[in-house]
Amino acid sequence: MTRQNALQAFTLPIHETFQQTIQGEGYWSGTPVDFIRLAGCPVGCPWCDTGYGDGGTDLPRQLRGLGELMAELKSPRVVISGGEPFLYPQLSALVDAVLASSRGVAIETSGAFWQEISASAWVTLSPKQHVSPRYPVQSQMWTRANEIKLVVSDGTELAQYQPYFLPATPVFLQPEWTDRDRTVPLVLTLLRQYPSYRLSLQLHKWIGVE
Repeated sequence: MTRQNALQAFTLPIHETFQQTIQGEGYWSGTPVDFIRLAGCPVGCPWCDTGYGDGGTDLPRQLRGLGELMAELKSPRVVISGGEPFLYPQLSALVDAVLASSRGVAIETSGAFWQEISASAWVTLSPKQHVSPRYPVQSQMWTRANEIKLVVSDGTELAQYQPYFLPATPVFLQPEWTDRDRTVPLVLTLLRQYPSYRLSLQLHKWIGVE
C-alpha cells in the first residue's frame, strides 16, 4: 500500500470537531483556530473540559477518516486535543496532513505518552502527574514542549514541576475554571512570586464561545 493510500485508509476515534473558534488558552490565546478533539484519556482529571474525569465511557466517539477531517477545516491553525492525542499512533500522520495544507498545528497533551511528531507542530504540555501519579510526564516531553500550561487548583502544583522547566520554554499558569473565584487570586499571587510566568485565563469561557 502506498503512503497516500495508507493515509486515506486510516481512521481516528473522534470526540468532536468544531471550526472557526478561537484558542482560549496559553501562548496562542485569541488566535482563530479549528479544533479536532480525539476521544479517550486514562488520566482522569476531575475538571476535564471534555468529560474524561470519570473515564468518559458514555461520551460520543466516532471513527472518522483523514479525508473528511481535512475537508472540514476552515481556520489557519488547527488544535488537536482530547482526550489525549499522543495515545494514537495515527497522530503523526494527522499532523503531517494539517501541515501539508499550509496550516499551523498545535497539540495539547498531558505528556504521559510519547511519540515522535513533526518539529513544526507546536506542543502544549499540561502536566497532570499531580492529579494522577500513575501518568507521569515522559522525560522527552519536557524538551519537546513549546509551552507549559499548568492548571492551578491549590498552588502546590508549581513546586512539583519547576525542576523540569527549561529556561526558554514559556510557562502559563491557568486558574482551574470551576473554582475560579478562588483560583484566579491564587494564580495572581503566584505570578507576583514568579514574574517570568504568564496568566492563561481560558478566554473562550469568559466570552462564551466553544
